[in-house]
This record gives sequence, structure tokens and C-alpha cells, in this order.
Amino acid sequence: MLVSSACGNVISRKYEYEEEVFLGLDGSADVFINASVPALVSLRGAALPVDPSARLDRQVVREFYRSPVTEVASVTTSRRDGRRYVHVRLSVADIRNLGTAAPLAWSQYRYQEKDGLFEYSQVVQASAGKEVGNVGWTGAEMVAFRVHLPSKVEFHNSPSRTIERGNIIIWEQSLSERRQGAPVEIVVRMQPESILFRTLLLFGLMMAAVAVTFAAAIWFVKTRKTGDQEIKS
Repeated sequence: MLVSSACGNVISRKYEYEEEVFLGLDGSADVFINASVPALVSLRGAALPVDPSARLDRQVVREFYRSPVTEVASVTTSRRDGRRYVHVRLSVADIRNLGTAAPLAWSQYRYQEKDGLFEYSQVVQASAGKEVGNVGWTGAEMVAFRVHLPSKVEFHNSPSRTIERGNIIIWEQSLSERRQGAPVEIVVRMQPESILFRTLLLFGLMMAAVAVTFAAAIWFVKTRKTGDQEIKS
């Protein structure tokens, strides 16, 4: 997941704020937040300095994301376009509880079994709407909500209508719309069996077929050799 997230940031569009959910079939999840400091201040009301030359305390970021339902696995920082960025990895035992953590409280999360499928939904609502002054935004900045699914997707409502490699689906919104609180509605329905399970099952069946074929070949050779010996005698 770390490699996928890092590579995705290198080859894909750069976002001013991005939430990336790696969902498990059991409802657990790893959540990555990649955001500029001004975006975190404006959208989530974080008490962080927007001045790129000011000292950024990672412990403050860690405490901002720490909650009874989230475990902060890592916090790193970077710079881009004259702004400081933070990269946070969270672990949550039940995605349905993630909205009780203050930095993610703008979303309502649901995960349920419905008509033989697992349905994940998320509604992102109003932002903190905090002013940050002139931080170098041009108006072209984008926000993204990206979901990595563990099984075959049967339905999703992403405007892109596409599923990227490894069952990745993305919902995009302009930063200006997100600051104004325009809602983002995410709905995905997927199979109840993981892609990994199906792959391992297919691999196991293939190996079993190879073993049966090999055993049949040995049996055929042995029986033919015995038959030839009986004819000679």
C-alpha cells in the first residue's frame, strides 16, 4: 500500500488535499491524508502555520489526527509549489466509526452488506471554511477522495466512470468547491470475496490440475511399460 501510494503521487495529478482509503472486506481500513498545510487549515481548521518558512511540528499534526478510533501510524512532510505538505497514515478498525474523529468528521461513512454485495458509501459535507490569506493558490487546485477496494467492483458512482489499476476509484472536486462545502457522494458496491482470495484459489486449482496431469502421465507411462513387458513375455 505504501509503494502504491508513493508511486501514485509520482505519476498522477497532484492534489492540494487528498484522502486515500485502503478498505478491507472486514470494514477495517488504512487511510492516507496528503494535504498542503493551508488546505488543512482552511478545510479542516487545523492549528498549523501557513507560512512555509515557519516551523512545522509533526507532533502537533499527530495529535490533530489522534482519536479513540484512529491510530496514527506515521506523519511526514514535504514541500511543493512554495507550500508545506503533510502526509499522514491512519489505521481504523471500523471505517463506520471514522467520522467520529474530528479531522474526518466532515464525512459520514457507511459499510454494509446489501443484496449479496458489500456497499461502501461516504458523504463529504461542509468544510471548516477558514480563511488563510494569499498562499499561492491559482484557482486550479483540486481535491480528491480515492478508494482502494479489496474485491471486484459491481457498481460505483464516480463521475470519471473508470476503475484504475487494482480496483482504485477516485472522486475529484475543485478546491474552491470543497471550501464552499459542495457535497461529495461516494457509493461503491463490490463482491463479498477478495481479489486476493480468488487469485489464491485460482492458483491452487491450477497447481492441483498440474499435479493431477503429472500423476496421470506417470501412471500412463508405468501401465504402458508393464503392458509392453507382458507382451514380450
